[in-house]
Amino acid sequence: MQESTGRCTALLLPGGGARGAYQVGVLKAISEMTDGNGNPFPIICGTSAGAINAAVLASHAHQFQVGIDLLDHFWRSMQCRRVYRTDAWTVFKSGFRFIISFLSAGMVTGNPKAFLDSSPLRQFLNDELRLGGIQVALNQKALRGVAVTASGYSCASAISFFQAQDNIGEWERPRRRGQRTKLQVSHLLASAALPFIFPAERVGNEYFGDGGMRMVAPLSPAIHLGAEKILVIGTRDENPDPPPEKPAEYPSTGEVAGYLMDTIFMDTINTDLMRLNRINRTLGLIPEPLRNETHLTHIDNLIIRPSRDLRHVTRSHVHEIPSSVRLLLRTLGGWGRDWRMASYLLFSSAYCSELIDLGYSDGMNAEQEIRHFLKD
Repeated sequence: MQESTGRCTALLLPGGGARGAYQVGVLKAISEMTDGNGNPFPIICGTSAGAINAAVLASHAHQFQVGIDLLDHFWRSMQCRRVYRTDAWTVFKSGFRFIISFLSAGMVTGNPKAFLDSSPLRQFLNDELRLGGIQVALNQKALRGVAVTASGYSCASAISFFQAQDNIGEWERPRRRGQRTKLQVSHLLASAALPFIFPAERVGNEYFGDGGMRMVAPLSPAIHLGAEKILVIGTRDENPDPPPEKPAEYPSTGEVAGYLMDTIFMDTINTDLMRLNRINRTLGLIPEPLRNETHLTHIDNLIIRPSRDLRHVTRSHVHEIPSSVRLLLRTLGGWGRDWRMASYLLFSSAYCSELIDLGYSDGMNAEQEIRHFLKD
């Protein structure tokens, strides 16, 4: 398979916990539009759950339809216990450690790592992923590069771990850099380590957490890998909630946590897209002889977002969350008033399948835009 001679298109998959299933539905629609005719995305970048989706696609870039089918099966068969331990004792023990650490100012027990134990996800990814396929895809020129981003707790920077063609070099900018490596499961776990929810992952000598925390320019890894067009599949609709008609209750810890996840996963993407479009408009006003002196490039972009508020989908599936995790969410105030936090942790087959179906519907509804965007 030969690398496309057209403009290089990147796929960007931001995080979203269980909401990552939505991305699979949009990708299924795209695979139908392209009739399985090779990989339309020579560059694939992801963060958090999007990093796992990106790794599966990249490892099957030379068999794009196979990668889509695997993702579909992966998410439709999803269960909470595949991602984190759901037994009552483990959840109780984690919560109890936080309480004791707080009451004793950390003197009685060591620092608690997280509310949930994500060791099942490590085992699941080790069993299911075939990351060696990334190099096969690179060798066959079906892939230009893949990057997953994590946040280093020691260096206080966003690190984009990437595997790419040999002519692509590392990069460094303030508080973010690209590091060439052979991608492993540990990089994916690092990118998906939601703060306080899942434990940080050690890569080399440093512990890493969710890549969205420090990445203020989430489009940059795709651009450094050579993207000339970027397709983003978001995990949040952009219809703001109406202001309250009466004084609101004080936000709970769970509501604040859900709010922060929203910010980590999508706010910086939207800001970066606005910045990119401003640059594109400015370049359009500059005469071509002077445009080359700016060292800037016009980059087309398209974002596909959920047509529904995914919290509404969550509400009809919350009974599928294990009772021990329900108790934890109730304790944190992340139950009932606002389903944001639950929407990120609801790794159930029925919920993920509904999100896939919604993504597929949204993708097909945007067929004309997507086809036009993917044309060379």
